[in-house]
Amino acid sequence: MSRDVRIAVFRPDDERLAEAVELLESLGAEPVADPMLEVRPTGNAPAEGDYVVLTSKTGVELAAEAGWKSGEATVCAIGESTADALREAGYAVDVVPAEYSSTGLVEALEGEVAGERVEVARSDHGSPVLTEGLADAGADVNETVLYQLVRPEESGKSAELAAEGRLEAALFTSSLTVAHFLAAAEERGVREAAVDGLNDAVVGAIGEPTRETAESEGVAVDVVPEVADFEKLACAVVEEAAPTYHG
Repeated sequence: MSRDVRIAVFRPDDERLAEAVELLESLGAEPVADPMLEVRPTGNAPAEGDYVVLTSKTGVELAAEAGWKSGEATVCAIGESTADALREAGYAVDVVPAEYSSTGLVEALEGEVAGERVEVARSDHGSPVLTEGLADAGADVNETVLYQLVRPEESGKSAELAAEGRLEAALFTSSLTVAHFLAAAEERGVREAAVDGLNDAVVGAIGEPTRETAESEGVAVDVVPEVADFEKLACAVVEEAAPTYHG
């Protein structure tokens, strides 16, 4: 495969974006790095709870920087990357749901949190599925915002490429990346053309909530990996976009 399969990736401009670019290049694709999320820490630490839920690697790193002590709490992580970050920071991990999602964690905890204080520490764009589901299970839920996720001012070059029909694939890693891509396209006056361009390309979504968000905005999703993992998403999208490539 020649390097003419352009794949947009929207991860924050830190090691996640660098690793994504390296992975796509190793797969023979041409990455278009267009960060759609910028992390703005609040300086908050998770509050005390019988259970404490962390939902992202970023959240773990910020909790550690804020001096959070897990104490006797049952520590819960959504996803192996979050669990790994907790362990690397010196925290024990007690619960990782089989399904790496808010729904998966609610299902894992719903039989044991009635009457318990559950602290959910995450971004300002966390899904209500988690907090509402735990509350419905009888938990006393508190939510602490560890960081805000905003759209970088310079974002949007991938939207212009999509509008020009020059993007072969896109990798959406959260509902917010979808919303920010479309906002950037709107800002540049190319939203309709960008959506058309995506619908002529291969669109990957990291999980069902991201797929639902994209499709509700008229973006057809072609690939959703069985496990919400960026590497699996990238490999599947590259294979879909260039099926003749065999290494």
